[in-house]
Amino acid sequence: MTPSLFGYCFYYHTNVHFKYHRPSSSYAYDADVNNCSISSNNNCPSALAAGVGISNQPMIPTLIPITAFVLGTWQVQRLDWKTKLIAKFEDRLVKPPLPLPPRIDPSVIPEFDYRRIVATGKFRHDQEMLIGPRMNEGEEGYIVITPLERNTDDGKSTSTVLINRGWISKKLKDQKDRPLGVPTGEVVVEGLLREPIKKNYFTPENRPDKGEFYFPDVEQMAELAGSQPVLIEETMVPDLIESYERTSKGIPIGRPAQVNLRNNHLQYIFTWYGLSVSTAIMLWMVVRKRPNEALRRIRQSKNM
Repeated sequence: MTPSLFGYCFYYHTNVHFKYHRPSSSYAYDADVNNCSISSNNNCPSALAAGVGISNQPMIPTLIPITAFVLGTWQVQRLDWKTKLIAKFEDRLVKPPLPLPPRIDPSVIPEFDYRRIVATGKFRHDQEMLIGPRMNEGEEGYIVITPLERNTDDGKSTSTVLINRGWISKKLKDQKDRPLGVPTGEVVVEGLLREPIKKNYFTPENRPDKGEFYFPDVEQMAELAGSQPVLIEETMVPDLIESYERTSKGIPIGRPAQVNLRNNHLQYIFTWYGLSVSTAIMLWMVVRKRPNEALRRIRQSKNM
């Protein structure tokens, strides 16, 4: 966007023409300054100063610095909002993990987004879903989503939630090639309760009939697994050596317990305000330069 704005201002700077209106006296002006003729002995510059009019063309480049300034101010507001949001999530991270209740109301999940939780149950590896491909350290792989089946407090029924266990290598996609990555028996999972993410425009639709998933559609996956529409992202302490070991054994690499929201609004602020200042200066140079050139040429033609 920025190069085209500068390009337009440069075009306007080099090609704009000013309209000179004919006064009621005996002056004769051509629309082009280069052909300005004087038919009387009066002072042409003074009449020019009184009769010069600028066309409507400068209105468009005038909007460029104004629009850029408005967008820069909007980014200031966005920066304040994003900073407070990250601070709120980080405050939740430092709290001790909560035991996950048997039943969760999906409508309250946004209030507990990034809240650490702990859950106990058995993985349903027969209902495992792989999301991908996903890259990790330059290697192609998949994100493992496995339902976790839990007993209720009375022990007479079960409830299931979805666990994002982390990344595995594409080479170990088949469960038979990674026996250590499919634990049996009761497990304890510690992770982050996450609000479902929205699919972006460029991500293709999931094809569950072919076992192909490209993004974690929590509602869709929960329906397939007979689970509650709740997603837990399993966490681990970042450790390079352990990550290498997990990769070789096919054990999913969980995410660190960190807030991973991007906050690029500060650089957007500098970009938009910088564009506003630079285009305002260019516009001022255009408006100031052309009348001065016109006056100079008229003086030259008068002295000839």
